[in-house]
Amino acid sequence: MTKREVVKAVLDGGKPPYVPWSFGFTGEAYARLEPLLKASGLGDLGNHLAGIGNSNDFFTELGNGRVRDYFGVTWDRSVDKDIGVVEGFVLPEPSLKGYRFPDPLNPKWFADIPAQTTKLSDRFRVFHIGFSLYERAWTLRGMENLLMDFIENPEFVHELMGAITDWNVTQVNEAVKYDIDAVSFGDDWGSQRGLQMGPKFWYEYIFPHLKKMYGVARDAGKYVMIHSCGKVDELFDGLVSIGLNCFNPFQPEVMDVASLIKKYRGRLAFHGGLSTQKTLPYGTPDDVRRETRRLLDLGRDGGYIFAPAHAVPKDVPGENMMAFITEVLSQPGRS
Repeated sequence: MTKREVVKAVLDGGKPPYVPWSFGFTGEAYARLEPLLKASGLGDLGNHLAGIGNSNDFFTELGNGRVRDYFGVTWDRSVDKDIGVVEGFVLPEPSLKGYRFPDPLNPKWFADIPAQTTKLSDRFRVFHIGFSLYERAWTLRGMENLLMDFIENPEFVHELMGAITDWNVTQVNEAVKYDIDAVSFGDDWGSQRGLQMGPKFWYEYIFPHLKKMYGVARDAGKYVMIHSCGKVDELFDGLVSIGLNCFNPFQPEVMDVASLIKKYRGRLAFHGGLSTQKTLPYGTPDDVRRETRRLLDLGRDGGYIFAPAHAVPKDVPGENMMAFITEVLSQPGRS
C-alpha cells in the first residue's frame, strides 16, 4: 500500500498494515534536529500527509520582527518566530463597513498544486485553510472584543462569520478541482479546561458555518480534517455528524487519548497525541520511546495517525526528537 492508501484506510475506519505518521516541527526545533538526522543517515522522515497549496507568499515584511498577513493583520514575531502575536485591530468597531476581504482566488494560492501532486503522488494530499473561522474573526476584531460581541453584537458576529465562511468556501471550491484528498481547517477553540466561548456560543456562531464548509468538501468527495488546540472533546459527536473525518492535535494533557481512540474508532480518526507539553520537553529519551510505543499499540487497529500533539517546539531536546522518530520508523508491517 502507498502512504496515501494507508491514510485512507485509517480515515475509512479500516485496520492499516502499520500506524501512519506525520510529524511537524517549529523552525527552531527542526534546525536542532536536522544535523542529527544527517548523522543518523535519515533523510526524508516519511510523513504520510503532505500539505498542498501555497500560503507562504501572503505575508509582507514590515521590519522590526513584524509581518502583515493577507487579511491586513500585523503580527509581532520578535519573540515567537513561527506565529507571533497580533498587534492592533483591523476591525476596531463591530462592523465590516470599509473592510474588504482579500481575493480568495489569488492564483498564488493554487499555482504550485499541480507540481506538488505529481511530486507527492504517494502521499495523502491535504489543502489547509488556517485561521479558518473563529481564529480569523478574532485576529481581525481582537479576541476580547469578539467574545464581547458574542453577547452584545450577535448580528455582527453572524455577518463576520458568514463572510469568512463564504471566503473559505470559495477557496475549497477551487481546491477540490485538483487531485487532493482532504481539506483541513485550522481553528483553535479550546483552552486547557474547555471551550474558550462555551458550548452555547460555539453551537450558535461556529457550528452552522462548519457544517457549510465541511459539506462543500464532502460533497466533492474529499475528507475533512480539523486542527483545534485545547479540550474540545465535548464537540466530537457534533463534528462527526457534519462530516469530520480526522481531528488534530489530540493533546494528552486535556484528553484521555486511549479511551477516545477506542470510543471513536470507525467514526473519527485522530492525528497527534504525543505530549509536547510534558513528555517531549521534560521526559528522557526512554520516556519518549515508551509513550511512542503505547500510542502505536493503540493505533494498530486503526483510527490513529501518529504525531506529536503539535509542531515540536524549540525546547525539546534533539535526542527526544530522535527517540520518537526512530521508534516510529522501525514499526513492523512497513513494506
